[in-house]
Amino acid sequence: MPDTHTPQKDADRLRQLVALRKVRDRIDREYERPLDVEALAQGANMSAGHLSREFRLAYGESPYSYLMTRRIERAMALLRRGDLSVTEVCFEVGCSSLGTFSTRFTELVGVSPSVYRRDAAGATVDMPPCVAKQVTRPIRIRDARITEPPH
Repeated sequence: MPDTHTPQKDADRLRQLVALRKVRDRIDREYERPLDVEALAQGANMSAGHLSREFRLAYGESPYSYLMTRRIERAMALLRRGDLSVTEVCFEVGCSSLGTFSTRFTELVGVSPSVYRRDAAGATVDMPPCVAKQVTRPIRIRDARITEPPH
């Protein structure tokens, strides 16, 4: 079977990966702003459907899921501080619906934001920030793989 890679195809793929990285970087920088897939796609000169497909291929999740994961990560840090209410944290991280925020938080973290706030306050006080970020990173409950030990 002939090789289907050409210098032009490789260059096009590289340009697309650069555009996807810029979208991901924008989400990382602007997670608290109102962002939607249409706006992200427009900024990358792609259709929303194409951006969603290619982003999922490159990063393993949709742009919306990535955005919500960033928001929930930040919310976890704010809730651990303990000086803001769940509602204040919801709006601080860019969510406009407390219900959607609570549902997504619970899906990613495994407990509601209020339970997390109560139980996690001060849990990372003596940890270096880089360690706290790693050990508190949300993992999608539905995506977590439970492996059985070998028999």
